[in-house]
Amino acid sequence: SDDELSQYLLQLVQVLKYEPYLDSDLAKFLLERALANRCIGHFLFWHLRSEMHVPAVSLQFGLMLEAYCRGSIAHVRSLMKQCEALTKMRAINDLVKSSSMKSNNKAKVIDAMHASLRQTSYTEALTGLQSPLKPCVILSQLNVEKCKFMNSKMKPLWMVYSDEEGLEPTGAIFKNGDDLRQDMLTLQMLKLMDNMWKQQGLDLRIVPYGCLSTGDKTGLIEMVRRAETIANIQLDKSNIAATAAFNKDALLNWLKAKNHRDALERAIEEFTLSCAGYCVATYVLGIGDRHSDNIMIRETGQLFHIDFGHFLGNFKSKFGIKRERVPFILTYDFVHVIQEGKTTNSEKFDRFRRYCERAYLILRKNGHLFLNLFSMLAAGLPELTSPKDIQYLKETLALEKREDDALKHFCQKFNEALRESWKTKVMWMAHNVAKDNR
Repeated sequence: SDDELSQYLLQLVQVLKYEPYLDSDLAKFLLERALANRCIGHFLFWHLRSEMHVPAVSLQFGLMLEAYCRGSIAHVRSLMKQCEALTKMRAINDLVKSSSMKSNNKAKVIDAMHASLRQTSYTEALTGLQSPLKPCVILSQLNVEKCKFMNSKMKPLWMVYSDEEGLEPTGAIFKNGDDLRQDMLTLQMLKLMDNMWKQQGLDLRIVPYGCLSTGDKTGLIEMVRRAETIANIQLDKSNIAATAAFNKDALLNWLKAKNHRDALERAIEEFTLSCAGYCVATYVLGIGDRHSDNIMIRETGQLFHIDFGHFLGNFKSKFGIKRERVPFILTYDFVHVIQEGKTTNSEKFDRFRRYCERAYLILRKNGHLFLNLFSMLAAGLPELTSPKDIQYLKETLALEKREDDALKHFCQKFNEALRESWKTKVMWMAHNVAKDNR
């Protein structure tokens, strides 16, 4: 079906690289389906175009792009408009980077950014286009006053659009300088896991936000509205960066402030379900660099992870010391929310543990699909280059063990994550202090 093809399109485009001839059955199949369904055509266009800078595939992918564009002239206009908008975003991003090097005054740099965005050439290019992330969404009117940039090294742009019907603003984060292919793959896997769990009647409230690589170290990330990083929630409740990470009441108090009475009960349930989903997913995929700015919470209670630059156990080191010292993130302030702020609410925690165990076993039953999908992608991703990387998945899913032994293995990791969670807190404290001193 078209839905299934959309789910695996990323891998199928990579498999094209192994085809010895330009005129292959796979190339024909993808073009036929793309020309019959504009949504598939949209993502085929971007998956091909994002790798046009790679000499080994530029001829093959260029010919496929030409074939698609010749066969779908009506769609080309919309795609060219998106390309033009991305070129303008890149120019703004370059301006922000160069201005930030000259001046420490962020307000001054934002003023320069806004002045450029108000120029006619920018306004025309950035208005009334289909979102590359979700072609069903029209980015109609740029809300210049709300556009800003983020403080991280690559100065990502926060592009905000107002909807003509007065609905909640929408938008995207434009990043130039980071390879988003790994994020894209991780989010695709999260979407796949979410589908597997839902098919078994388990909705773990995952937030697989959109992410699209559009060129060499360039791309877009969907904005998740009404969400805050754990670091900001903790720092808001404690003005001292060094102690903020140890404030176990901060998360629960923040949820209480955003949700009253019945809504709070639902928010805690959303937190419990999503925390279980991400504990299992980040463990299985070996997702590293999990500091408190890479984990967010929506006002509705959903917890979710962002920024997936390290996976399959390729963890960062600092001064030769491995940063990741726990199988996954399960801190006592998370447990505090799950137990509704009570120290003796073991019934709620046991239910959370059962969610984790059930989610793990469902993924394990589909283990070979994950292995196949990762194997198909071993083409140019920095952390997916050796059989050792695929072996990591076999080990986390305990594919060589019987099911009851595999569950025991996961339970040991669960207990270890809880027991060693103080190490996560120390890492978060170091992260907060480093950020505070920047």
